Amino acid sequence: MLENIKVSHSPHIKKHHSTQSVMLDVIIGLVPAMVAAVIFFRLKAVAVLGSCIVSCIVFEAMCNIILRKPNSLGDLSAVVTAIILAFSLPPTMPVWACVIGSGFAIIIGKMVFGGLGSNIFNPAMAGRCFLTACFGTMMTTWTVPATIHPQMPQVGQVQTSDPVATTQATPLALSKEAIKSRAAGNGTKAETVNSVFNYMFVGQTGGCLGETSALALIIGGFYMLIRGTINYIIPIAVLLSAFIFASIGWLIDPQYYIAPWVHLVGGGLLIGAFFIATDPVTAPLTKRGMWIFGIGLGGLTMLIRIVGEYPEGVMFAVLLMNAVTPLIDRFTKLTPTGGRVNA
Repeated sequence: MLENIKVSHSPHIKKHHSTQSVMLDVIIGLVPAMVAAVIFFRLKAVAVLGSCIVSCIVFEAMCNIILRKPNSLGDLSAVVTAIILAFSLPPTMPVWACVIGSGFAIIIGKMVFGGLGSNIFNPAMAGRCFLTACFGTMMTTWTVPATIHPQMPQVGQVQTSDPVATTQATPLALSKEAIKSRAAGNGTKAETVNSVFNYMFVGQTGGCLGETSALALIIGGFYMLIRGTINYIIPIAVLLSAFIFASIGWLIDPQYYIAPWVHLVGGGLLIGAFFIATDPVTAPLTKRGMWIFGIGLGGLTMLIRIVGEYPEGVMFAVLLMNAVTPLIDRFTKLTPTGGRVNA
C-alpha cells in the first residue's frame, strides 16, 4: 500500500483541485487585466505578452529535456509566470529583452531549484529584478495609453514603421518628485497625482502592462477569491498595511504625500496583493504566517515608495518577504493533532 503514496513538493492543496486547475483559475483571473492592457497599449501589449508566454514555455520545455524531468508544461505554471512577468514590464519593452527576462525567470528563478514547488523566490519577480538591474532605462520608459494618444497602432494593423512614442511619467514617479520637493517647499505637489485617481482606477495612465487598470485587477482578484483559489488573508494584509503606512505620510503633510487610496491603485500593489503574494509555493503555509507575510509586504512596499529612492517597491518587497518565508513558517508552526509531544 505504501507504494501508492506519493510525496511531492508544494503546493499541497486540500481541495479537489489540481495544480493545473489552480493555474487555470489564475490565468482566468488575469484575463480582465490582459484585455485592459491590449485596449490601452494595443500591439505593444500583444508583443510583450506573446513574447513572454512563448519564451517561458520554450525555456521550461528545454529545461525539462536537459534535466530529464517529466514534461511540466501541462500544469500551466509557465504561462502564469509569463503573464505576471509581462504585466510587470513597460509596453515599450523590446521582444529580445522579454526573452531574456523570461529565460532568467524560468531557468534561474524556477528550474535550478528543481521546478514548481521547489523555488524560493517568485520566478516572475526574479525575472523582473534581473531586467531592472540590466536594462534600467528601458524598464523606466513609459508611454501614453492608446486611448489618449491616437498614434498607437491598433490591434491587427500592419505596422510599417514605429510611431514616435509619447512618454509619460507614472503617478508614482510624480509622487516621488513631490516628496523630494518637500524640503525645498516647491515643485510637484501631491494634488497633481491625487487628481488623476479616476484615470488610475480605470487605467488611462502610463505604467507597466499590469499596473494600468485597478478595476480589471480587482475583478480578477475577486474571481479567484470566490473560486477559493487564493486565501483572503494575504490580499487584505497587504492592502490594509499599505493603506495604514501610506496614511502616516499623508496625515503628516497631505500637500506633498499622496492619498493612501491613490497608493492602493497605483503601481503594482494590486497585482502584488492578489496574484503574486498569494503564490502558494513562495508564501507561508499558516494563517498567522500569511498575516505576517502580507503586513511585511505592504509595509516594505510603502517604505520603499515613501522613504526610498525608487518610486515602486512591490518587486523588492516580494523578493525580500520570499526570503524570510521559511523563517515565518518555522516560527508559526501549527500544533499537531492531539497536542504537543512532551519532551
